[in-house]
Amino acid sequence: MTPADRGAAVADDEATSTVIRAFDVIASLALLTREGQGASATDVARALGRERSHVSRTLAALADQDVVARDSGRRYRLSWAWYTAAEDLVDRRLRLEGLSVLDELAATTGEAVFLGVLRGDTTVTIVESVPAVSRMIGTWVGRAYPAFCSDAGQAVLWDAPDDEVRAVFATTAFESEGPRAPRSVDDFLTRLHAARDRGYTIVDEEAEAGLYSVAAPVWDFRGEVVAAVQVVGERAALQPRTAALADACLTAAATLSTRLGHGIH
Repeated sequence: MTPADRGAAVADDEATSTVIRAFDVIASLALLTREGQGASATDVARALGRERSHVSRTLAALADQDVVARDSGRRYRLSWAWYTAAEDLVDRRLRLEGLSVLDELAATTGEAVFLGVLRGDTTVTIVESVPAVSRMIGTWVGRAYPAFCSDAGQAVLWDAPDDEVRAVFATTAFESEGPRAPRSVDDFLTRLHAARDRGYTIVDEEAEAGLYSVAAPVWDFRGEVVAAVQVVGERAALQPRTAALADACLTAAATLSTRLGHGIH
């Protein structure tokens, strides 16, 4: 290796190290400010086990780039620009990574699988994978369905406190063609609590008669639920396979969560 090559390699290593340190600071700041309060450079340095002066310089550089905001008391929090960029990044990666994860899940289960997100009091399918043997006609991508009885509804509200769930359904009419659909927000919450204890959701004839699904939440790098992976099909075919389908669904959701940065710090 020539001196020039060694110099370039050192420069690349230093740039990579700088980016890693910056992301570590961002991740730590996100955790420290989840309740809305700001965090000082000392707080972040203590959390990371680093020198305050180094962390302070990183925070100042991030503030100059509008990634973090600094108040008059020299306390920091993530800026709105960061959240906007993060939302766009998560959405893009959901669609890109979601397709490969769903294709594998469909091949494993032999069933139609979907990735849904919450929009108001509805869920919307953003990615789907339907095996050739499926009898599903048309596509669900882009279509909204009432969240209280949809296959993804419980899973996309997995981490929401009860008062937030009540706010989501504040003006919702609990009317569905499904014979087993929730008839009130309290009914929905009872099912959601049971699903959390179980570890995955079961939606049994809530949207329509004969329809059955299992679903699991997808988490992003902020530790928030952003979507749900669902396996959907005929009740007679899926119900006897619930445990196996749930395991496959949980594995797919965990894989997609990891690709969105969940659990990586």
